[in-house]
Amino acid sequence: MATYDGIILGAGHNGLILQAYLGKAGLRTLSLDRNPEPGGGLATVEYPTGSGFLHNTHSFFHRGVTGLPWYTGLDLARHGANYVEPPRNVALLLRDGNALEWHVEFDRTVDSFAQFSRHDADSLKRWRDDFRPIVRDILIPEAQSAPSPPDERRRRLEQTPEGRLLLKTSKMSPLEFVRREFTHPVIQAGLLFFNGLREVDLRAKGFGHHIPFLLASDGKAQMCLGGSANLGRALVSAVEESGGKVKCGVSLKRILVEGGKAVGVETTDGEVFRATRFVASSLNPQQTFLDLIEPNALPDEWRTHAEAFQYNLLAPLFGLHLCLSEPPDYGSPAGNESLMVILGLEEAGQFDEIVRHHENGTIPPTVMWGACPTRFDPSQAPLGHHSAFMWEKLPYRLNGDPLNWERAALQHGQDVLQMWGEYAPNLNDAVIDSFTRTPLDTARRLPNMRGGDLLVGAFTNGQVGYNRPFPGAGHYRTPINGLYLCGSCCHPGGNVTGLPGFNAAKVLLADLGG
Repeated sequence: MATYDGIILGAGHNGLILQAYLGKAGLRTLSLDRNPEPGGGLATVEYPTGSGFLHNTHSFFHRGVTGLPWYTGLDLARHGANYVEPPRNVALLLRDGNALEWHVEFDRTVDSFAQFSRHDADSLKRWRDDFRPIVRDILIPEAQSAPSPPDERRRRLEQTPEGRLLLKTSKMSPLEFVRREFTHPVIQAGLLFFNGLREVDLRAKGFGHHIPFLLASDGKAQMCLGGSANLGRALVSAVEESGGKVKCGVSLKRILVEGGKAVGVETTDGEVFRATRFVASSLNPQQTFLDLIEPNALPDEWRTHAEAFQYNLLAPLFGLHLCLSEPPDYGSPAGNESLMVILGLEEAGQFDEIVRHHENGTIPPTVMWGACPTRFDPSQAPLGHHSAFMWEKLPYRLNGDPLNWERAALQHGQDVLQMWGEYAPNLNDAVIDSFTRTPLDTARRLPNMRGGDLLVGAFTNGQVGYNRPFPGAGHYRTPINGLYLCGSCCHPGGNVTGLPGFNAAKVLLADLGG
């Protein structure tokens, strides 16, 4: 039986960020993870084994990571996490050969919008200018700290013009905002893509501000050199430098609670790790409160809340990964020079059809996005070769049963490749090997992503801010003394932001007097 100051459950990026900060504060910590390697969704695999082809199977586009406080605070560049941010950042390629582009240089994005609609280009500039102080002075500080109670937040925002504009804009859904402020169907579709397929339900009221937030944010799509796993390795290096330990291949049985205090964990192998000061969980609410805690150690209300925690309908991810003799050639600088390429999206009405298919458990007409990492980082493939991937949001319960993916994955991968080849015809002769990853694969490898939900919890049902994951738990604390939350089920949510772990570290250290 080993004893530590604290134990972290899960060695994904949020748990590792928390652990590194606690180590810097002088605490002796241990993190435990069921997978053979740390990093969670920061996975880069070699396929075929020994080939030199690297594939980022879950997480790749890291928005503005180098501008986040934990990236610089933990000196992760020194630990091996180095990023590139291609100036031609995102391109929505249309079947007629045109493209809507997002550039790191804002004026070039405006020029691309203007080719479709002068009105929409002017709207883009206006909302960017109006929201820049809101992003800088309100939204970023809110995301980088424990959330305030909703009534307190509203009273504070009502005191300034910027706060009132944020409240007014937030009342809308992303769909309502885009349809009101932009007119061209391609521009509407492109703006909604980042919410409707990559963030929150575009029909959900309360999130209209997400679109202008993206327009005004300096954070653009970035990729980690050497693969996304290098960010996980850098975090582990920072943890170990501060004296922390990471132990993988561990299956948890229960969180030990004695006298109303979390005092450690027991594994399914019977091994016990004691914690003198805290236990922090980066797992989802069902895992933490229902699977690992005895019912008599937790208030009934918390068990009820955990049982009711909801996951995103549109979050599950299907991926097709290719080993190539040459990169995809889209026949244009927009396609060949952009980090992210979006295919199959022509107008905003497609989102309604995508939602209907997800509700019915069927496969919608393909809208996909992806990259050829080796255009920007040749180290991710053998010399003169390339790796590439496309992702698509598809239902977890395919035709009512997730096990149907075991039979459907190969054929759907072929369908995706056929459509991909319509935009990049050279793929027909360039593919050396390929494989797929399904929503079922995600849930099996990362069970905290229940139902394949990569965001670990919907932003509907009030599961936002102070009430994320549910009322009473929004400040990273629990009713069990010494037990904390630090995962993507917490504020501000999923994706590779690291802010749930960063914020939890501030709360935990304040409670410990550090």
